[in-house]
Amino acid sequence: MEKERKEFIEKVKKRTKQLAIDVMLFYNEMHKTEASRIIGKQMIRSVTSTASNYRAACVARSQRDFYAKLSIVFEEADETLFWLEMLRNARFTESKKVSPLIEENLELLKIVSKARKNSKSY
Repeated sequence: MEKERKEFIEKVKKRTKQLAIDVMLFYNEMHKTEASRIIGKQMIRSVTSTASNYRAACVARSQRDFYAKLSIVFEEADETLFWLEMLRNARFTESKKVSPLIEENLELLKIVSKARKNSKSY
């Protein structure tokens, strides 16, 4: 059971990191306007914060610390979702380009939400 848990944690670490990379590459290829640059920078901050804070949660010193860090991960992932939706809704990008990023972000939000809920028994 412990081995499966560690493998799952590593898989989520890789997914959050890969999403950050994918969002940065997506932004680099996007047509830039003043508004899309502002949104893009916010989006990159939140998606990289999602990945780095998930790593931090994985080495938390206590259950309480783990819960607090996962809460940050959830907030940052939700913010990333907001910025991705803004880019799509404002038509700064094609829906087909941003949709896979939105889908992956939503899946990670579900994972983090469940992990946070399960860890609340401190």
